[in-house]
Amino acid sequence: MKKFIILMCALVLAFLVWNFAYYRMGLYINFNPDKTVTSRMKVEGKGIYMEKDGQWEAFTIRGVDMGVGVPGQWATDYAIDKETYLRWFGWIQEMGANTLRVYTILHDDFYNAFYVYNQEREKAGEEPLYLIHGVWIDDYMYNSHRDGFDDEIRKTFIKDCKTLVDILHGNRAMSLGRGVGSGSYRKDVSPWVIGYILGVEWETSIVSYTNQKNEHANQYQGNYLYTTQEASPFEALLCEWGDSIIAYESERYGQQRLVAFSNWPTTDPFSYDVVTTAYRDKLETVDVEQIKSTEQFLAGQFASYHAYSYFPDYLEAMEEGKAYTEEEIVEGVGGLAALQLYREHIAAMDAPLISRYLTPEDYVDRDGRFNTYVAYLRALNRYHTMPVVISEYGVTTGRGMAQVDENTGRNQGHMSEQEQGQAIIDCYEDIVDAGCAGSCVFSWQDEWFKRTWNTMQHIDLNYTAYWSDYQTNEQYFGLLTFDPGKEESVCYVDGDISEWSASDVVVAEEDMELSMKYDEKFLYFLVYRKDFAPEDETLYIPIDTLPDSGSTYCKNFGVTFQRACEFMLVLKGKEDSRLMVQRRYETLLATDGPVYYAWDSYYNPPDKDTPEFSPIYLALKREDLLNQPNTGRPRGQKYETGALRHGTANPLDEEFDSLADFMIAGDYIEIRLPWQLLKFSNPPEMMIHDDYYENYGIENYQIDELYAGIGSDSGGGERIEMAAFPLKGWGSKVTSHERLKESYYMLKKYWTKTSGEGR
Repeated sequence: MKKFIILMCALVLAFLVWNFAYYRMGLYINFNPDKTVTSRMKVEGKGIYMEKDGQWEAFTIRGVDMGVGVPGQWATDYAIDKETYLRWFGWIQEMGANTLRVYTILHDDFYNAFYVYNQEREKAGEEPLYLIHGVWIDDYMYNSHRDGFDDEIRKTFIKDCKTLVDILHGNRAMSLGRGVGSGSYRKDVSPWVIGYILGVEWETSIVSYTNQKNEHANQYQGNYLYTTQEASPFEALLCEWGDSIIAYESERYGQQRLVAFSNWPTTDPFSYDVVTTAYRDKLETVDVEQIKSTEQFLAGQFASYHAYSYFPDYLEAMEEGKAYTEEEIVEGVGGLAALQLYREHIAAMDAPLISRYLTPEDYVDRDGRFNTYVAYLRALNRYHTMPVVISEYGVTTGRGMAQVDENTGRNQGHMSEQEQGQAIIDCYEDIVDAGCAGSCVFSWQDEWFKRTWNTMQHIDLNYTAYWSDYQTNEQYFGLLTFDPGKEESVCYVDGDISEWSASDVVVAEEDMELSMKYDEKFLYFLVYRKDFAPEDETLYIPIDTLPDSGSTYCKNFGVTFQRACEFMLVLKGKEDSRLMVQRRYETLLATDGPVYYAWDSYYNPPDKDTPEFSPIYLALKREDLLNQPNTGRPRGQKYETGALRHGTANPLDEEFDSLADFMIAGDYIEIRLPWQLLKFSNPPEMMIHDDYYENYGIENYQIDELYAGIGSDSGGGERIEMAAFPLKGWGSKVTSHERLKESYYMLKKYWTKTSGEGR
């Protein structure tokens, strides 16, 4: 009996050791090193093909990029469950997409759901949903002192590639780690994985640093990929990574898939003129044409690019740059010596000018518009000998805006859901017309935790997952959005006041009332004005958020208030209403005065009780195409984000406008203001900006109430009475519900209509 127990314990221990080595460490013995390697995907010329029933059929990637964020959770929480994934996969395929792209290893719920979904599709005789999988690199690491050949980058990436291959074949188990998924990956989803996109949008710094530190490491020869003699060290590094993932999957599993390396315009294979190079810092290239395939690589490569219509628009910069004289260029780049350095650097890049691949006709799209986006795509496709896939494109429905598409109006932000849908369709048609082999829309869902350059300094980045910041455009690229409230929002700005009650009233006058409420996205107002005539009367709502600050008088309109206020909401008809801010509390002036106002306000700050109220602006560009020194003019561009848009914001209304800020309906006006517009940096904890000049920048201050009132320009100059409105944060306990945007339905209609036309 004793020997039996010892034997059983030994067997259990051996099993545990084997299980750990096989599933946790990825160790295995290759008992069939000469196994036949197969691939159901292949590249021929600039086309991608899929094997179906023994026949090769042309396959156009019509994809959607999917992130990992949901409201109240960070990306690294991996909070999306299996049921949610199953529902999303169905919606994505119903829309007409055939491919899903993810960026990194996810929680096992994703792969389990993907397996179940495709198993059920194939059992029903329906087309499955295919997957392009990414391998992520820690951007904190590559923005450090390390270059790409550092073991913590190079070897870790190769290890991650092998881990991913095991996961897709159902042979892995992982514990939760920073930035990676976790779980027991036992479902083999490899039959539906068509390719890999390796890496991220490479910053110029890591490319340049790697090339400079490893000047002689510019060659790599593998069994599946190798470099040309003209390759850079960074391209040799990519070649090694690609060869490693192909080799591991070929040798262990006898399978191959398409391989691409992530890229974007910042490191595209072209060079540009001096003006564009200086303005856009286009200083490096990553050219996948320097990475070649051997006959043993059956699947093949495609060139992957993230390409948006508005940034960085190199071709528009080149067009604008033609207007400058040689003298202006010399002055703008900082002198003759600087100009010579730029010219030498462009020559040293040894990259072809993009103009070599373009004709004047290429700038005209199918609608006859001057379109630098379609021209850029045409240049990419002409340059490459392999298929080109635009693996990210899209626009955002965020209220805030960060970039403008000068030619076609497909801006980064401040686009309605209908405008988003049309812009995505237009971009897709540009991609098709340019001859690309496929594309992926960015993105499937909105993500509350995201940040963007022109608002991130205004908010507490530790709490972005817990509120919907409509001013931060980066959060709203999705075709699926999350509105506050478990099933519906507490208020819809639509003229229907049925959701308002007597308990919401803050100020009640004889012929005017002001009511307020809020949720994770907006502060709402309901104004009642007896016999209101918007074309003849202006209404004022003073708002006091910060104690011991503000003014009791608005010089702009000659209005006085009971309390010192930082904001004035001016309701002046449907076309000329806006939120204004006391000059001292104007964020852009305090944070970037020299750039956007040609005024360093810290040398001569506005008075603490200044009666001057200003429009609220948001930054668009940091500087002009070429800086002209000593002009006394602002260098950057800004726009008035405090201007309010009239319309109905109820998704159920036929006239729905997702950007609508207020709605006039008879004697009632409904208004919604995004939290950041009122200088809230962290609404979940009711934190706002403190006085900028006393703190020399942005510091947070917690409040538990604000004051508001209601007045009219027909009030005879009487001081506006104000009352307290209590504020209580919600911390990390957020409520939200899913809603497919209007853009989803527009794209679904377009894609399902054109699916039989090869588009």
